[in-house]
Amino acid sequence: MMKKTEQQITDLEQQLQQQGVQYCMGAYVDIHGVPKGKVVPIGHLRQMAAGLERYTGYALDGLGQLPNEDELTSIPDLDGIIQLPWEPKIAWMPADNAFQGEPYPLSTRVALKNVLAQADAMGFGFNLGIECEIYLLKRKQDGGLSVPDADNKLNKPCYDLQGFIGQFAWLDKVSSTINQLGWDLYSLDHEDGNSQFEFDFKYADALTSCDRFIFFRFMAKHYARELGLVATMMQKPFANKTGTGAHFNMSLFDKARGENIFQSAQDPRGLVLYQTGYYFIGGLLRHGRALCAAFAPTVNSYKRLVRQGAMNYFSWAPVFNSYGSNNRTNSVRVPAGGGRCESRNTDGAVNPYLAAALAAGLEGIRDKIDPREPNEDNLYAIS
Repeated sequence: MMKKTEQQITDLEQQLQQQGVQYCMGAYVDIHGVPKGKVVPIGHLRQMAAGLERYTGYALDGLGQLPNEDELTSIPDLDGIIQLPWEPKIAWMPADNAFQGEPYPLSTRVALKNVLAQADAMGFGFNLGIECEIYLLKRKQDGGLSVPDADNKLNKPCYDLQGFIGQFAWLDKVSSTINQLGWDLYSLDHEDGNSQFEFDFKYADALTSCDRFIFFRFMAKHYARELGLVATMMQKPFANKTGTGAHFNMSLFDKARGENIFQSAQDPRGLVLYQTGYYFIGGLLRHGRALCAAFAPTVNSYKRLVRQGAMNYFSWAPVFNSYGSNNRTNSVRVPAGGGRCESRNTDGAVNPYLAAALAAGLEGIRDKIDPREPNEDNLYAIS
């Protein structure tokens, strides 16, 4: 986030007014990754940018304040503004928390930026792509959730085109918005659960990808409500259906040359990874159990992390702390073509800033933690 001059803020305010913006929404997140903030009229953008909007930290989960402590403030990132497509009077801005004029370390966006600074000192940039799985459901009279399309009842509905077309109105709204925002949607499909879908858009630097993921959830839920439906990234809404992941695809690049430093065709293990990538994975595995607190943050997460459970086929979710090639039974997968690693533990309720896992990966590089040979077994078949 680059600090703006007074003139730059004035110019931005005028530009937003010309675009029809009347209100500014500075969105930081609590420990759960739920966006919070205040809304100010556009004429008060200058004060908002200066951090004059104050918040009682004790009223928010996970921000570590007691009732007697001074308030937190929020600082909007004026380089990340989104004019809400469905309500152009409002400009959404990702935000950081601050305390007495300094970045607040328990703000998870600040925490990620602090680790990104460590990577920068090592000469690395961090790229992240997040796969967005989501269920589109309807609310029943008893308050429960069900599949809105009665014909969407295949036992294995993955990639089903009829189920996809059945919810095209919502899919089109979400997809069109993703592309209007310049995120470059390259694929979408019906996923493995009935009325479950996945959106895949291009990776970006980690901070940008996390900001986009927070907005994606906000936006997808809004468009579902417009249609009288419910969009949820709850990890396991149905015991007998596939859970909702948010797989994190991670790589480092050399900041001086811009080159991916995980990718190497001269890999004797055959995963198209350079040794730095293996060390990064070694760090993830060293802290694999602890990282689940961020990757899989609720009780419902662990109803997803089972090999089968109440399902009549395997869950696709990991159950062991392991890595391997294009083998989806591992918790860390190296997709075909290499150059990155994918955490399959992360789920739809994740706070992305907290779960980016960069600190563990950097430790792996510093300590040269080799993860040993990749696992190629079907881990669902192992006791």
